[in-house]
Amino acid sequence: MNEDARPAPEPQGTPPHSGAADDTTRQDPSRRSVLWTTAGVAGAGLGLGALAGGAAAAAETSARSAAEAVATAPARRGRTMADVRFEGRSTIRVGIVGLGNRGGSMIDLFLAVPGVQVKAVCDPVRDKAERAAAKVTAAGRPAPAVYAKGEDDYENLCRRGDLDFVYVATPWELHFPMAKAAMLNGKHVGVECPIAMRLDELWELVDLSERTRRHCMQLENCCYGKNEMRVLRMAHAGLFGDLLHGAGAYNHDLRGLMFDPDYYEGPWRRLWHTRLRGDLYPNHGFGPVANYMDVNRGDRAVSITSVGTPALGLAAYREEHMPPGDPSWKESYIGADRTISLVQTARGRVIRLEHDVSSPHPYSRINSLGGTRGVFEDYPERIYLEPENTDHRWADFSRHAEWDHWLWKEHANPPGGHGGMDYMMVFRLMQCMRLGLVPDFDVYDAATWTAPVPLSHLSIKAKGAPLPIPDFTRGEWKKARSGMDSEKPAE
Repeated sequence: MNEDARPAPEPQGTPPHSGAADDTTRQDPSRRSVLWTTAGVAGAGLGLGALAGGAAAAAETSARSAAEAVATAPARRGRTMADVRFEGRSTIRVGIVGLGNRGGSMIDLFLAVPGVQVKAVCDPVRDKAERAAAKVTAAGRPAPAVYAKGEDDYENLCRRGDLDFVYVATPWELHFPMAKAAMLNGKHVGVECPIAMRLDELWELVDLSERTRRHCMQLENCCYGKNEMRVLRMAHAGLFGDLLHGAGAYNHDLRGLMFDPDYYEGPWRRLWHTRLRGDLYPNHGFGPVANYMDVNRGDRAVSITSVGTPALGLAAYREEHMPPGDPSWKESYIGADRTISLVQTARGRVIRLEHDVSSPHPYSRINSLGGTRGVFEDYPERIYLEPENTDHRWADFSRHAEWDHWLWKEHANPPGGHGGMDYMMVFRLMQCMRLGLVPDFDVYDAATWTAPVPLSHLSIKAKGAPLPIPDFTRGEWKKARSGMDSEKPAE
């Protein structure tokens, strides 16, 4: 799910585009809804059921024991995927799974990138799959195969022998099984946020990537934002001095969309607020700051502590807007309206994460970075760096345009949504695949950026107890290596 656009480009009164994990199908009492109806089931493998009651001390002990059990790295069964190149090929053959809000718009960007063929599309709602296929033929390309025979037809798409990459844009609970199916069938896979909802699932994706030698990537488009990439290059050039702290968020009032029966079909996204209390969507804030700090490339996230407010916003919105008898009246919301998490890194840095989609708030990802020589803060963008700034007043960030990433210099007006970051992400990923380059981020980043989903829930239940974040790299983080701050390759 990538509801991450800066709000300014959106027409007045028009809801922003939803994003990854969009609506795959209106949910009847199906396998999907049965699997994800209770917090206890959603927390399987985490020991979440042990936190349902008892004293705070007992809850903290249970949370810590559960987190430490899964934080312990299992024996590696394959080889590291750090710095592993794609194979390189002239044409990248893509299959797209999930064609609602996000997938239905992202197909346009795959079609816009040279050297890409959309070979197959999948959605259990046949009309959506056929509309996507029509976009392909309208662009003058051969008609893709259509998979629309139920919720499991994605498995048949993944079995095809003529695909190099599978793109997944479905409800969150389906991300893990779809990524798993793609890798087991020899495909690289890119998944919208978050890549999974449980720590044991994150470890399994790491293990599968290493055993199958297929890349499994969290497609975090905010890492490709113009401001984010400029700050990244400035940080790596030392302009902020020694890095000390950063912050990222997903503060986006989604109440109207979550109660819209036609926007989130199911309504799958609102139901997650009946299952988990923590940060359901940390990736947009965590990913960019992790890149600034070279997390998994010289530093690593080692612990998280989270607190959350009461869950009042969705119930209050329902009271004011939903008619008697609406199915939402059967729901009990437990997800904190605002969660705040503090992540500590091995080098002692601090990253603050926030999540709030249930209360009135202008859109913000916060996106800040501070060091011994100054600080950047976004929303609105502003900067203060010594020795240039000494008057205790914010300065104009646009004066640092010379630090723009080569992608933004080469594609000054990119197509697509979210200010162009979606296109940058797709272009760069497809470029890496064509040229046989190391991807900008890998399965270890995907697991790290998503780990706050289950861990923040555990920490909140345990009254803010600090919990360990697994070292998904199994020690590889100590080695400096390439990442988002890339050099322009020779085509």
